[in-house]
Amino acid sequence: TIEDIPPEDRNPTVVLLLEICHRQQEEIQQLRDEIARLKGQKGKPVINPSALEGNDRSAKQRKARGKTRAGKRSKTQTLTIHEHIRVAPQADIPPGSRFRGLQPFTVQDLRVRVHNTRYWLERWEAPTGETLLGKLPPAIGGAHFGPELRTFILYQYHHAHVTQPLLLEQLQEWGLDISAGQLSTLITAGHDALHQEKDALLQTALQRSLYIQVDDTGARHAGSNGYCTHIGNALFTYFVSTDCKSRINFLSVLRAGQDDYTINDAALAYMSAQSLPKAPLHQLAQQAPKVSTGKSAWRAVLAALAITAPRHVRIATEGALLGTVIEQGVSPDLAILSDDAGQFDVLVHALCWVHAERNLVKLIGFNAAQRQALADVRSQVWTLYGALKAYKLKPSQRKRTRIEAGFDALCTTRTCFETLNQALKRMHRSKAELLRVLDRPELPLHNNASERDIREYVKKRKISGSTRSADGRRCRDTFASLKKTCRKHGLSFWDYLHDRVFGAGAIAPLAEWVFEPDANRRFATSPHPPYLGA
Repeated sequence: TIEDIPPEDRNPTVVLLLEICHRQQEEIQQLRDEIARLKGQKGKPVINPSALEGNDRSAKQRKARGKTRAGKRSKTQTLTIHEHIRVAPQADIPPGSRFRGLQPFTVQDLRVRVHNTRYWLERWEAPTGETLLGKLPPAIGGAHFGPELRTFILYQYHHAHVTQPLLLEQLQEWGLDISAGQLSTLITAGHDALHQEKDALLQTALQRSLYIQVDDTGARHAGSNGYCTHIGNALFTYFVSTDCKSRINFLSVLRAGQDDYTINDAALAYMSAQSLPKAPLHQLAQQAPKVSTGKSAWRAVLAALAITAPRHVRIATEGALLGTVIEQGVSPDLAILSDDAGQFDVLVHALCWVHAERNLVKLIGFNAAQRQALADVRSQVWTLYGALKAYKLKPSQRKRTRIEAGFDALCTTRTCFETLNQALKRMHRSKAELLRVLDRPELPLHNNASERDIREYVKKRKISGSTRSADGRRCRDTFASLKKTCRKHGLSFWDYLHDRVFGAGAIAPLAEWVFEPDANRRFATSPHPPYLGA
């Protein structure tokens, strides 16, 4: 232990080595416990915190459900009544009895049944010999499965996370004659309009947003590892799955479906900031303004300018992609809040305080002094976090000066815990991103919204595993994006799917909800259409 080492020998290197040894011992013990668990043996017991120590959320939950301590909310006040049935007493009514009115008793139910329709299309032969044939309703669209059924399938698969085998079994038990191939086609094919709506959603949201929150997670596809990138804020959610995660990949996603590479002032400024050598930078500057469509055309431009070094190609490509993003109307002041993943460090970058503090949570002190030092530092971090929350509500120069001084004092603190000192140094190097809210009070202090959004994708991945086809991969991204965006505007996803499958057009495109959310709010309170067969 540290106490066994003479004070004159306790230099930072010795202390750091002891901390590394202690951390490795903890990790070894964790691995031993995991091995024991896999073998069916008992490991160390895990004692979760008592619920009595948590916050009392009962009042908040009651408020969210419309309940108060005085009594329950009325469950039938807003229900649409489809049928009224008058029920008389079963016993004979004695002579002289007086009628005292009706007592309501409301029963909620579903009507789920198969409804098959055979259309007889009239065939007429004109005098010219032309054959005239009756046309099916637009909602049928030539398919042998009706729009109500198609809506139900999409809702069950993309919202309720029912797997295809279970959904197929359910439909067949109800009496529908449908095969696994037909079900897969209904889920993955014929959704081009929804894919286009999703792409338009990102383009509009980027142009209208002051900030976005980003994150990524694993997404296997066709038996290979891949990644899903999340982009969103309070008004929209956008998912896209790719084979890699890099800054080039992220900037390609921000192009919102476009395939251009643009050399403009924004692109050249980025290349200069990334220390692209003067010779290739000068050659690219002479090309401005220039737009190349497609990866092959852009590679031809670089080859013609003899820009072949991997680092130079990467910087030039990132700059050209960023130039396209700015050219499409995205503000250079768009803030990007992330968990400190390097690929997201573009435009105005901000960092999540929860992720920054998480690096301290991982540390383990191996004596009382180090554990106390860690507790003190974490307490100071959350005190500073509270000050930032107060600053967001009412910014002032006095608060800003005090917060900046407190942050510097915290990060320059020297403790007996050398690993903690190194973590504080790293936090100090991220001062500008962590304190971005001082310049932009509208920014969130954490990335929890992105974490919540991407949990939807993770849950789907755990249930269904990886995607197999390109259409399946794209549909998973599209429907997850549309569903989460509907939720953020209080719009029923069932209503939305019902409207799109039937082609009613009563619900405006989601890009318009982002552009003018209040103007479309009336759709969010419309009564839900009935379920299948009602």
